[in-house]
Amino acid sequence: MIYETAFVVRPDASEEAVASVKNALAEAFKEHNAEVLITDAWGVKTFAQPAESGLKKGAYHYFMYKGAGKLNAEIERRFLINENLVRHLIIKLGDDKDQAEIVKNYKNPNHTTVATDMDDDGGFGGGEDKDKKMHSKRKSCWFSAKKTSPDWKDPKSYSWLVNEFGKISPARVTGLTPTFQRRANEAIKRGRNMLLISYQSNETAR
Repeated sequence: MIYETAFVVRPDASEEAVASVKNALAEAFKEHNAEVLITDAWGVKTFAQPAESGLKKGAYHYFMYKGAGKLNAEIERRFLINENLVRHLIIKLGDDKDQAEIVKNYKNPNHTTVATDMDDDGGFGGGEDKDKKMHSKRKSCWFSAKKTSPDWKDPKSYSWLVNEFGKISPARVTGLTPTFQRRANEAIKRGRNMLLISYQSNETAR
């Protein structure tokens, strides 16, 4: 199976501490004969809201890999005992036969095609925002029309579905199909877990 994991390291962690997390992950991959498909450092981000510890920033790291399910239990164990980690997430992406497509579809959340329609303040401007609103008004699914999907890694793909009070807009308002509404809800839940979007508003990490 193909999986992805992301973890957030304390901003004050030393290079040695960060290396120890990566080495622990590499050891788990080796022990379970896993194949690493993608590694990506997203850099330090300011959280959408402070973590329980009061931290306001963290360094995000991402791995996509192919391995057996037992590997994830070992990764989870190693993550939970590491005091330098703020948050982590493990998600199943698909079967081995879909590897090429899954890898091809990966996008770094700091460099997405959505950015071409962003305004100078980092929000949606111009055609992208108007297009979403237009689809919502005529009860047409924006994701279906664009042949894309909400991605927890990129809060710009779903923050427009959350209002200023942190409430997720229902399908009768968004115009999304039941399938994409479920995917959006799941992406928002995962994004909140990783502090990429606030529980209390539509503020996103930056």
